[in-house]
Amino acid sequence: MYDIEELFEAENAVHAVELLREHPEARIIAGGSDVLIEIRDGKLAGCTLVSIQKCDELRGVSIDDTGAIRIGPLTSFSHITANPVIQKLIPVLGEAVDTIGGPQLRNIGTIGGNVCNGVTSADSASTLTAWEAVMEYLGPNGTRLLPIKEHYISAGKTALAPGEMLTAILIPKESYENCFGNYIKYAMRNALDIATLGCSANVRLSKDKKTIERLRLAYGVAGPVPMRAPSAEQTAAGKAANAETIAAAAKAALGDLNPRTSWRASKEFRLQLAEELAKRTITESLKRAGVLI
Repeated sequence: MYDIEELFEAENAVHAVELLREHPEARIIAGGSDVLIEIRDGKLAGCTLVSIQKCDELRGVSIDDTGAIRIGPLTSFSHITANPVIQKLIPVLGEAVDTIGGPQLRNIGTIGGNVCNGVTSADSASTLTAWEAVMEYLGPNGTRLLPIKEHYISAGKTALAPGEMLTAILIPKESYENCFGNYIKYAMRNALDIATLGCSANVRLSKDKKTIERLRLAYGVAGPVPMRAPSAEQTAAGKAANAETIAAAAKAALGDLNPRTSWRASKEFRLQLAEELAKRTITESLKRAGVLI
């Protein structure tokens, strides 16, 4: 059984914020794949929950008036992968969340929960970071937008203030237009495992497909929060789309990372992975963009 003191059901996002204001100790529950485990383990014993399951406006994927992809935080991983907008414009995000857990978890787990738990190993996080996502918060003082790099404060901690909730994840048109990406998760098993290291890349090429106009490279579990590798990005910018540029960018990424040693892997092994996964993700991104390496 789960030790829950009170459970409130929000009718919509505004109502959820009102409930959070009235019960500042409350936690939001969406899919429950993280929160229920914490309750079962005793970490949240006797907690108060605000369920947002009835907040249908927080589900789904659409294109807004600016051309940005708008992802509702209550959208399940399975629906992210199958969504036509995601498949057409940013298929790598669907591929990334399809590495999470098993089918049961992907059917119930939500992308909002994946980024709001603040962990660096979240499989959506490095891809959203590489694609320069913007987080939309709603709180007592209204709506505010925050780049995803400012969303993550430290391990397990986000910039959400008391009484705030995530209402959308936005991918600006500039961040996905004419871009092609790839995500690789390295783990001990091919399924039902947490990433030892995750790497997500995307590229935009010149019209003749010979030059990398822009590279975005981001990692999970390479530091306390999901992080970009600006040295790698700068190394590749304006360079020829070839193996030499890929190798140089992958090597440059190592200077931006600070992985730790844990029971899953040593720092040294994670750095070795970081270089190799960068080579593979950039290479595959270039292939998807039409370049043969």
